[in-house]
Amino acid sequence: MKYNVIIIGGGVSGTALLYTLSKYTDVKSIALFEKCPDLGLVNSSPFMNSQTLHFGDIETNYTYEKAKKVKRYADMVMNYLENEKSIKGDEKLFIKVPKMVLAVGKEQTNTLRERYKVFGSLFPKLRIAEKEEIGRIEPRILEGRNPEEDLLALVTEDGYTVDFGKLCHSFVNNARVLNPSVEIHLLTKVRKLLRKEDTYLIRTDKGEFEAEAVVVAAGSYSLKFAKSLGYGKKYSILSMAGSFYTGPKVLNGKVYTMQNPKLPFAAVHGDPEVQDENITRFGPTAKPIFFLERYRKSTFWGYWKTFGFSLKPLLSILKISSDKMVFNYLLRNVIYDFPWIGKNMFIKEIRKIVPAIRAEEIKFAKKVGGTRPQIINNETRKLELGEAKITGDKIIFNITPSPGASTCLGNAFEDASRLMEFLSNRFTFNSALFEKELVKSETAEKILS
Repeated sequence: MKYNVIIIGGGVSGTALLYTLSKYTDVKSIALFEKCPDLGLVNSSPFMNSQTLHFGDIETNYTYEKAKKVKRYADMVMNYLENEKSIKGDEKLFIKVPKMVLAVGKEQTNTLRERYKVFGSLFPKLRIAEKEEIGRIEPRILEGRNPEEDLLALVTEDGYTVDFGKLCHSFVNNARVLNPSVEIHLLTKVRKLLRKEDTYLIRTDKGEFEAEAVVVAAGSYSLKFAKSLGYGKKYSILSMAGSFYTGPKVLNGKVYTMQNPKLPFAAVHGDPEVQDENITRFGPTAKPIFFLERYRKSTFWGYWKTFGFSLKPLLSILKISSDKMVFNYLLRNVIYDFPWIGKNMFIKEIRKIVPAIRAEEIKFAKKVGGTRPQIINNETRKLELGEAKITGDKIIFNITPSPGASTCLGNAFEDASRLMEFLSNRFTFNSALFEKELVKSETAEKILS
């Protein structure tokens, strides 16, 4: 079989592109390949990510420019979710809760006040909350806390907790209605990509397929495929596994802590479970693992092939971990997953949010937490944060650590535009309709101005 476009990966990034092509372009010959028996079972599963739709308002490690871009893209997902709910009713794709970033101590509160001066105009619904209001919104933040301790928060009611696995199905279901010729190949493992004159040959365990253009949206595997075709050779992957602890409902919404600007990893936060609001999830931890995929030991050798058997990536790792703060952080996070001692260490992090929480209230969440592929640039010997995209000859490789799910439709917009070029502009992308429906004109004017 030959297609105009083949998408490899049935997570939220791949399915968002499938939906975008089906609704906003006139490309009809599209196939999506997924190695699992269903869509969204790896990092898009609610058990494998923090379920948060990131806008950049309470993520204090975002620069203004990054927050501006992330907000634009997250707004697309938000508008899609709200549109679906208004048309089809509550399908449990998301829950909406208040959210805040909490600053503790004089230094953090001063930093947060200054940040609000810059970010307040970008997020008009974001407001400063002093100690009294913090206590009204989240009583357990104050319970057991030193009354003399300085507290400040930035608060908004627009906190979205999303089941990204269900969102994958929503994208595909809508794509199939819009374009009945779309093909979804589940339980189909792509073994090799080959360039064949003007097309790509995709060898799978179910046979061979051809495509004029390919988008690989397979997380860590994307770099593996890229390297097999000679792309991305300067990169390696640091697979970071995130784990969580869960407890009873001690928070009414999302509560984030201030990000250490020297650490390229998410600060601990508390969230309600998207599938059960009576459970609060705390995390993530962040530890390096030597697998392309969490809980799949068979990906061990694939990881090392992707990492690279040479001196350069080893020197990069040594340089990154030689920073004392990064090394200590990674060591602590490895210990957090240990029985008993890990829980008793991690509860100190949780108590930054809920001071009076007891150890018996929380437990390690088994089989919860996925893997985020952090890109290492072996030329600069530094981590490259955020999503990575490698573009080749009629092929795109998306490697999407956090906030990849939040920006899935924005990435789909970029990829759809590029695919039109790959297909010699024989097809059209109605970007104006995309903007109208998913960005909304008022939002677009504010953010793009």
